[in-house]
Amino acid sequence: MKFGFQCNRKVLILTGVYFAAALVMFLLTHYPPAYLFLCPLGYFVINGITLNVRPRWKWVTWMWTALYFGAGPVFSTLCIQHIILEPELYRKTKENILKLNMLCVLCIYLLLLAVIAEARFAWWIAHVFCLFIAFVDYFVYEFRENEVSFADISSVGTGLSVMKSYRLQLHDRGAIALLLSALLMAVIRRSRIETKRLVRWIIRAAAAVALIAMVMYLRGRTARMVTQTWEKKGTYKNGFVLNFVLGVGDGIVKAPEGYDLSEIEALEAEYGNAADAADAADQTGAVASNTVTGVSSDTSLLMKTKAPTVLNGRKPVIITIMDESFADFRNVGNLTTNIEVLPFLDTLTENTMRGLALASVYGAKTPNSEWEYLTGNSMAFLPEGSVVYEQYITKTPTSLVSTLKNEGYTAVAMHPYQNTGWKRNTVYPKLGFDEMYFLEDGYFDETKILRKYITDQELFDKIIERYEQQQTQDPDTPLFIMSITMQNHGGYKEKYDNFTNDVIYQTPSGFYEDANQYLSLTHETDKALENLIGYFEAQDVPVEIIFFGDHLPSLQSAFFRSLNGKGISGLTLTQLQQLFSVPFFIWTNYDTEETSVELTSINYLSTLALSRAGIELPPYNRFLADLMTHIPAMNARAFYSVSSGKFLHYDKAAGEEKEWIDRYDELQYNEMFDKSGKSSVFFPYLKE
Repeated sequence: MKFGFQCNRKVLILTGVYFAAALVMFLLTHYPPAYLFLCPLGYFVINGITLNVRPRWKWVTWMWTALYFGAGPVFSTLCIQHIILEPELYRKTKENILKLNMLCVLCIYLLLLAVIAEARFAWWIAHVFCLFIAFVDYFVYEFRENEVSFADISSVGTGLSVMKSYRLQLHDRGAIALLLSALLMAVIRRSRIETKRLVRWIIRAAAAVALIAMVMYLRGRTARMVTQTWEKKGTYKNGFVLNFVLGVGDGIVKAPEGYDLSEIEALEAEYGNAADAADAADQTGAVASNTVTGVSSDTSLLMKTKAPTVLNGRKPVIITIMDESFADFRNVGNLTTNIEVLPFLDTLTENTMRGLALASVYGAKTPNSEWEYLTGNSMAFLPEGSVVYEQYITKTPTSLVSTLKNEGYTAVAMHPYQNTGWKRNTVYPKLGFDEMYFLEDGYFDETKILRKYITDQELFDKIIERYEQQQTQDPDTPLFIMSITMQNHGGYKEKYDNFTNDVIYQTPSGFYEDANQYLSLTHETDKALENLIGYFEAQDVPVEIIFFGDHLPSLQSAFFRSLNGKGISGLTLTQLQQLFSVPFFIWTNYDTEETSVELTSINYLSTLALSRAGIELPPYNRFLADLMTHIPAMNARAFYSVSSGKFLHYDKAAGEEKEWIDRYDELQYNEMFDKSGKSSVFFPYLKE
């Protein structure tokens, strides 16, 4: 081998261009000044060095090629993570997660090597691609505060058109990644091996075999991992590349076994007949008995009595409140506190259906509960870890919103937080909401906060305000309000000057500050509910209020252990479902039957709400009403089997229960994924 150095015009021009680019990026991003001098100096040295390798030293060149090719995925992965994540979030990424991401990126390198059979070009293309997707994810997050996912591919055109109105700003981490990438690409540009045709085919074959082996290994290692979709959680929890790959799996939802449009047509004939619809309308309304055991084999939760006659054909105002992390831990175990946590809610019985409903999520992923309520669909038939608002919302989703709008309602959505959370700013228009109010709109008084979130009382005051506006300006048009609270959102360990814990959990096993804060927050919700119900109780206009929690809060496991003796692990299926059971009630200011429900599930609540409102059930809700009598409660984890008298996993379903679950699965697939065969009977969307 023979080293040399040359400082010719080409080297000077290349270095000058590199320095100019580095200077521009420095002025834009103010990255550490040392990079401005050291990187151009390194670039000058790299381009000036000459190296002649004699034939007998050719093995050194091969070793160098293997070294830089193997190091490429490591460098690319680190660039991706640093470009997307701020330093504090980057430090949260676990080492084993970084290694899995490096292997995913290695698959990209191997794929290109199998196609090109030239290590240099494969390296360049793979690394440039990695830089591209990192910057795309970063810039997309900047203007919508959600990361790129596989589901975004279908709307890339819309995204590009919207992006034109935003200014894309490079940051210091991105500038450093570009400078270092250019340095390494300069090194690799100087590394070339002449290979014969046979050798190139051997390289292709070896790369293909390695790729297949790597894919199989990654499938096994990531089998239990789920996609993370909340803000940048995907990138620091799973790593961007791995999280994106997991999203690809989520995006491919296979048709149910034996799925056939003829089955859908048979269900259309059963539930779409106008005469049957009239019969069903006569059967809707209050429940037949004063106490309904939602998991009983001899009672039906719905459909056996007349609609509320007191309405006289009037359509009530319908208000839904999905309360963040609202739970009643008395369902989990023995909860003893210094004062009553929910004194008002405990006494709310008149004109009220109340009880527990199964949610499909625990501690997070609020929109899945929202989606189950609005659509009547279930997370049971979707990949674990998926978020419907992020991945599966179609352009014309049939829901409670479209049902009520077809009945003449004005549909209003309220959420006192960022509009980009879970893509609500793009999902709500598709659902058909006429009005949307978020934190950014200035609609909520931001001085009315507990801890750092808008209070439930402030949201409820805005509900009343919008109701009064409707009664003043357009009293003949019925109103539907869908509201999602923020007051009780997770993060219960910090102390705040504007909030003190009034509720103290009394137990000899320890002191649980997070539980005390959480219980004190729900105590405030109880006060706000008393004010809200008190207001509408005095109104002459018929009003229905549906209230439910989206999921249980994530608290320290020792707190759960003090309640049930086990914590959150080692539980039976029945005990585990207690951690997915949230309180709900449906209250009216007109006469309806007082009803206690042992257990139902969130996907049934909108059907119950329509019934209590005296609104004729559409075909899909009539199907859900029948399903309810056979499968009284279900979530993503399991269903309650009336025949067995216990919860079962779905693969244990048999007989008539399996038939009903299969029908449900087929109808949901038809609505969400069968673009050509979607039933207009069950899923009509909005009338023209």
